Amino acid sequence: MVSMEDGCGENQARFNKYACACAMVASMISIIFGYDTGVMSGAMIFIKEDLKINDTQVEVLAGILNLCALLGSLAAGRTSDYIGRRYTIVLASIIFLLGAVLMGYGPSYAILMMGRCVAGIGVGFALMIAPVYSAEISSPSSRGFLTSLPELCISLGILLGYLSNYFFGKLTLKLGWRMMLGIAAIPSLALAFGIVKMPESPRWLVMQGRLGDAKKILLRVSNTKEEAEVRFRDIKTAAGIDENCLEDIVKLPSKNRGEGVWKELLLRPSPSVRWILMAAIGIHFFEHATGIEAVVLYSPRIFKTAGITGKDKLLLATVGVGLTKATFILIATLFLDKFGRRRLLLTSTSGMVLALTILGFSLTMVEHSEERLVWALSLSIVATYTYVAFFSIGLGPITWVYSSEIFPLKLRAQGASIGVAVNRVMNAVVSMSFISIYKAITIGGSFFMFAGISVLAWGFFYFFLPETKGKSLEEMEVLFSKNTRPRNVGIETQQRSNV
Repeated sequence: MVSMEDGCGENQARFNKYACACAMVASMISIIFGYDTGVMSGAMIFIKEDLKINDTQVEVLAGILNLCALLGSLAAGRTSDYIGRRYTIVLASIIFLLGAVLMGYGPSYAILMMGRCVAGIGVGFALMIAPVYSAEISSPSSRGFLTSLPELCISLGILLGYLSNYFFGKLTLKLGWRMMLGIAAIPSLALAFGIVKMPESPRWLVMQGRLGDAKKILLRVSNTKEEAEVRFRDIKTAAGIDENCLEDIVKLPSKNRGEGVWKELLLRPSPSVRWILMAAIGIHFFEHATGIEAVVLYSPRIFKTAGITGKDKLLLATVGVGLTKATFILIATLFLDKFGRRRLLLTSTSGMVLALTILGFSLTMVEHSEERLVWALSLSIVATYTYVAFFSIGLGPITWVYSSEIFPLKLRAQGASIGVAVNRVMNAVVSMSFISIYKAITIGGSFFMFAGISVLAWGFFYFFLPETKGKSLEEMEVLFSKNTRPRNVGIETQQRSNV
């Protein structure tokens, strides 16, 4: 088989603007999810005061969205195999729209919880489908950039959520937090209509036997006609179709609509698929086990512990977290296809270990001092921003890029949905337990714990995640072959990409 690197040569340096536009529109749904995550950090301050709820109810309110997103992500894989990637994004937008309306209405804690649950299902759909769609329309030379756009959009959404907290927080108590949550319905509605104008994933079309339609779209999203031909041939081979087939429509087995996929993924996986599944689950597990949700969602509490007082000052400091996250993820999207996934991932995790250790130390000093320690306050703020910066330049965007590109074609949607399910479970565990954990082991101790988990994450990434930069989606199963040790694959492919 001719690889994408051999088939395209120097033309890979070109950049397809149409593919970029499609990925950007698909990724817009991630802004809505990011907005909800960011806005809840400040809205919880006002919700607790207005609805008179306790800390346990606040934890449940924060985490229930992610538990429901678990259900949404598991359903999204099969749904996208059946109705297509594009209409799955439309469905996600509509579900989140209903959730946003319920949250904005929110006359009671029960209705607010119902809105969070509905929105959570929409989030599960969105988190699974946006990176998969972006990966399937992009060329190997730009896949890192395009597939990281959903994570960039999440960060932009978080920043918008923080800004919304600051400005709507000046309204009356009853109106302010409802405006913060309900306004997310507007972009959801706009996206549901806008996505209809986008093309379907060519890889999904091939799985349905619609070869003629797939080829037309590949010609539009590829850098050159030659690249489109190579991609089309590789996709046909991966789908079990003769690469020399010239028919516009062919009849394929029903399993291409998703039947039998769970058996191949979980019950009887090949050695390479088992390794791929382990890599996807591992990177999603560590993305949240290393504490990012605790910082993003509970940053006002962290800054309050550090000594910042007043709602306006707390929310402004939190805006800084969102701005840092968005800035460094933007930097990461520009370098993913140049430096590769492994190098950024290992650098990112190393910086997180250092920043979390310093944050744990500075917060411990603040807690055990009877007087206000300005140096510890300053150090904790710097450490928080540094942690977010290192997370955002590697682990944040690469989690979604990596897990959406490594699965074989027929397993991709449902394989990615398993990764997202693990991601949402860990997000829920951290967001629903962080208050209880820091009350048990102190807030400084909780960040020492996250630093220790980050060390384990670095070891996992080093030994089990090979470099995927420059590889076509159809070459991934070979990369994860059983005859090659994970560590060696990572080092060898990184060396070849630098030649």
